Amino acid sequence: MTTGDKLPAWAKAGRAGWTWTGAARPPFAIEPGPGQESVWDYPRPPALVPDEREVIVRLDGVELARTRGAVRLLETSHPPSFYLPRADVRLARLVPAGGGSRCEWKGACTYYDVVVGDQRVPRAAWSYLHPFDDAATIAGHVAFYPARLECLVDGERARPQPGGFYGGWITSELVGPWKGDPATSGW
Repeated sequence: MTTGDKLPAWAKAGRAGWTWTGAARPPFAIEPGPGQESVWDYPRPPALVPDEREVIVRLDGVELARTRGAVRLLETSHPPSFYLPRADVRLARLVPAGGGSRCEWKGACTYYDVVVGDQRVPRAAWSYLHPFDDAATIAGHVAFYPARLECLVDGERARPQPGGFYGGWITSELVGPWKGDPATSGW
């Protein structure tokens, strides 16, 4: 799939519906301190930024992924999601979960259960196998939910974005508030 006029109608409608696009910080946004980022300064469409910090994902001490080649997806009002190259992910631990979702910025999403021994964590990871052209950087990369797994950025454990659906990683460098709670659906 591609961008512009070739986008499906659902994606065009979704893209047109956003009030906050990172062009101006809303009055309720927290002012970032030194060394911090406001999620309200992130753009829509999202920016895809290489990140060389060490990113580790584990389940009960079993390493699922380790990389210094992550891509951070930065979207207005969201903590970043980290997309890890498939080469740095233990793919044998991922089992297709069925179903999916779609994003007006990235396209169709595929979900995976994470399996370690007898433990199976449903829909703990996701990927955009064939994203829209403007998200091609994350094609085939894998992202993980910090609410379901231990996700670390340079040794700091990421806290999950509220709400259950979104997969943002909250670290000490970020200020919000962030999208995820019921009252934030229009953010």
